[in-house]
Amino acid sequence: MDKGSDKLKKLRLPWAAAVIVAGGSGRRFGGDKLMADLGGMPVLVRTMLAFERAQAVRAIVVAARRDAVEDVKALAKQYGISKLTAVAAGGDTRTRSCLAGVLAVPPEAELIAIHDGARPLVTEKIITDALWTAYRHTAALPAVPVRDTVKAATEGVVTGTPDRAGLFAAQTPQCFQADLIRAALLDAAENAPDVTDDCLAVERVGGRVYLSPGSEENIKITTPLDLKIAELILAERSDP
Repeated sequence: MDKGSDKLKKLRLPWAAAVIVAGGSGRRFGGDKLMADLGGMPVLVRTMLAFERAQAVRAIVVAARRDAVEDVKALAKQYGISKLTAVAAGGDTRTRSCLAGVLAVPPEAELIAIHDGARPLVTEKIITDALWTAYRHTAALPAVPVRDTVKAATEGVVTGTPDRAGLFAAQTPQCFQADLIRAALLDAAENAPDVTDDCLAVERVGGRVYLSPGSEENIKITTPLDLKIAELILAERSDP
């Protein structure tokens, strides 16, 4: 077990489930990035295995494209993903796909972690820290400080330079108390289906989101270059 899971040893977290969002088109990647090989297995399998191995997570739901539901089930069986309880058919937006996944979570779940299927290098520490923060504060966002100078621009002209000391790059799993994220996504699916992430859906209904530690290694695979970087990170890990 990841050394970062010490908090879990000290306090038993409530029943937690993970929703892995796997419904993207992969246009920027040039193909199905979730099925791309990473260290001998598909990216999505590595993502599922991260939650399979996380002690705090009791159930996994994958929100997949309608045409990929059976493929995901087959992969889970092939690689021994025993915590998979459902594969939900995603919607026409990320928000509606997330909602489909959340609604398929077992009713016992008190905490729900929503994770990008294309972030296969997430660790148990990141997962547990985010769940712990959501348990204490209702909503949690793993994040890392922005290192580069950020510019605001309009029509190619710089209009400002935000202070990067207060800027963070958002990651997943974004974790929530179950009733809160269900209500927030139901509202967003009806009124703002194009919100960019699940924390924004919570913010829209007045919820407060607290940061938890992310990692520079918890990258999202969007382009072929990202996959090469992920291969390098994976090669450096003692337990890939």
